[in-house]
Parts: sequence; structure tokens; C-alpha cells
Amino acid sequence: MTLFARTAARTAVALAALWSTAAIAGPFPFFESPTQRAAPPAIEEPTNSAELPANLRRQVVTYPTSEVPGTIVIDTPHTYLYLVLGGGKAMRYGIGVGREGFTWSGVKSIERKAEWPDWTPPPEMIHRQPYLPRFVAGGPSNPLGARAMYLSGSMYRIHGTNAPETIGEHVSSGCIRLVNEDVIDLYSRVHVGAKVVVLPGARRAATEASSVN
Repeated sequence: MTLFARTAARTAVALAALWSTAAIAGPFPFFESPTQRAAPPAIEEPTNSAELPANLRRQVVTYPTSEVPGTIVIDTPHTYLYLVLGGGKAMRYGIGVGREGFTWSGVKSIERKAEWPDWTPPPEMIHRQPYLPRFVAGGPSNPLGARAMYLSGSMYRIHGTNAPETIGEHVSSGCIRLVNEDVIDLYSRVHVGAKVVVLPGARRAATEASSVN
């Protein structure tokens, strides 16, 4: 066999081996797209609501309580909502609460949940504010915002708002409002049946009085 023939034979064998390896590993491995890296985990906190003061942004805080994890505690006088996490910790959200004459307290539960809920003002609200629309379909302009959690045996809700300037204020007719980013986060963490404890508004006055004496 000539030198040329031997070289050609060796080349043929090498190409056959390469082709066999490629067939096992997948067609044309040298043309495969680069390996994609996994996306980094989403950052949940603090919230990206830069409009809010630091103390009203979503954050994990120390919160000793006898309530079980998953319980919501509404601190009306200080405009905070706490979602109990356990281990002496809670997720704290800044909220807007009822204005003077519309605050309330008690124990409720989450009766149902809705994404981009419709809004039908109750008759009592229509009586006080007859200029209000009778119905607003769910969407960005709806005053209930992106999510709503309805409280048992009442007309009250924990809901979103597209007016971040009302967070930290006493402005509503008794409902609890969060910025949309925060209500979406809370909505994802709580379940129907979750306990909701609404603290009385008088606690702020009592706390301030004790700090003076």
C-alpha cells in the first residue's frame, strides 16, 4: 500500500470515529448554543416602591407574638400590617387605614381573594359620596388596585392602591390599602381562611401617653 493510500485510510478511520462520537453526544456538538446560566433568584425585599419612606417599605422585622405564622396583624394607629412568619419575625408592610370615624378593630379571616378585582361601592358609601361610580371594572385605574383580600362578615378588604402617597395615612372608609407591589406580595403569601387581627386605633394614644409619663 502506498504512503498516500495508508494516509487516506487513517484519515477515514479518524473521521468515522469522530462522526460516531458526535452521533452519541448529539448532532454537530461544535455548533451547539452556549450553556445558559440559571436566572438569579428574585429579590423580594425591600420593596421597589421608592416612593415610600424607608419605614413604610416591605421588610422583615422582629415581632414577638403569640399568633401563629400566617396570621395578619393590622396595627391601625401606626399604619403597619404584619404577616407573622414565626421565630419572632414578621414581614411588615406600610398601609393606609380608615380615617377618623371609620377605624375599627376585631378578629376576622380572609374570606376570599381576587386578582384585579371589580369595585362596586356599597350603598353606605354611595349615600355619603353620591358622585361615586356605581361600578368600576378591575384594572390599573380601579381603586382596589391589583389584588384584594375580603374580610369575613364585613364590607372591608385588604387591597392595593395606585396612590402611594396615601400609605401611612388615615384616609379610607375602613379598608386597608397597600401599594400594588406589596399587596401582590402579601396576596401570594396568605391563604383563604387566614386569621386577621385588627388592633384598636386607641393604642397609639395609649402608647404615646405611656411614653410621656
